[in-house]
Amino acid sequence: MTGQIYVARQPIFDRSGHVYAYELLYRSGLDNYFAHHNGDEASSSVINDSMFGFGLSSLTGGKTAFINLTRTVLLNEWVTVIPKELVAVEVLEAVEPDEAVIAACRKLKDNGYKIVLDDFVYHEKFEPLLDLADIVKIDFIVSSKEERAAMCHRFSDKPLLMLAEKVENREEYQEALDLGFVYFQGYYFCEPEVVSRKDVPGFKLNYLRFLQELNRPDLDFDNMESIIKHDISLSYKLLRYINSVSFGWRNKVESIKQALVMLGERPLKKWAALAAFSSMAEDKPPELLTTSLVRASFCESIAAEVSMKDKALDLFFIGMLSVVDALVNRPIEEILDEINISDEVRTALIDGGTPAANVLQLIIAYQQAHWDKVAEMVALLGVDEARVPILYYEAIAWADEVGSPGAQ
Repeated sequence: MTGQIYVARQPIFDRSGHVYAYELLYRSGLDNYFAHHNGDEASSSVINDSMFGFGLSSLTGGKTAFINLTRTVLLNEWVTVIPKELVAVEVLEAVEPDEAVIAACRKLKDNGYKIVLDDFVYHEKFEPLLDLADIVKIDFIVSSKEERAAMCHRFSDKPLLMLAEKVENREEYQEALDLGFVYFQGYYFCEPEVVSRKDVPGFKLNYLRFLQELNRPDLDFDNMESIIKHDISLSYKLLRYINSVSFGWRNKVESIKQALVMLGERPLKKWAALAAFSSMAEDKPPELLTTSLVRASFCESIAAEVSMKDKALDLFFIGMLSVVDALVNRPIEEILDEINISDEVRTALIDGGTPAANVLQLIIAYQQAHWDKVAEMVALLGVDEARVPILYYEAIAWADEVGSPGAQ
């Protein structure tokens, strides 16, 4: 055990596809998840460390944090160290609604905290909590369609907002929309959907062509210049980027060709991939771009720690391209064929079984709080487990910085 804090965030979306909040998912280490998990320790530690360790805003970008509370943590009012505007209190399904629990929830409610009932299954004993709750979470894996419809009908006369969690596919998402759910959570929103081939919008074809040029063995600056010149958005982003204060050029750079040469091949490839992805993601939920940026940054940063320093740029592309199918609504195999990606990158994204693929699987598992998979990848890669959450938080901070409006 290292004493390192492990936390992942899973986005919660509203009906418009925007991120409403993040649920913070915690555990105390990689080696004791299944056998020795202490709920009170996990619940109290995520409150303490998210607030005072890493800083809550760095984890949620100012969005609401959903935090699970055990009975002990609830009764001790430890969550009140977090301002009420920043947190929603999730009462775990295992917490019995006795008088003490109801009183604690009523006090939090009176003080302005949102009350969320987690993994809710109806029983009349929960009626006092339902009267206090702001949000009820319904698990779409353990409940049937009939049960979900019945609960929505039962709660129709209460001032509750319904959250569909563990939504795994488009059919379940549509069902939740039709039933009137307001918030949504699950891997359907964070993992690229495998879809049949569709026509790619014209502007996205240009960015795919751009990515193709990026991945040629010998970067052709003339071709890059031609592509960028024909895209006002890319031209603007490149000149704004090259003239930013971080470079400190004495004279303003005004030509695309000059900007490309001054950047150099490696920085150019990173900027170009970021610019292309941010443009392709304009008609998609913002969290999709954030997911790709976090993966790209994490994969690049961990390269030196897994004896792959010379592959850092490839790892950056692997992380970023891991969501490209969701951006263009095409199977990833087809997209990679079109942009002539290297065999190593392709293998990592499709086949797996390589060190680069294991790096990608590590960050995907961490984002989804699949801690057994995280432990497996850490062992395969031989990386210090204490470094994983540090690199993860740094990746989140970088993604929030470069993914913000006007950053590219």
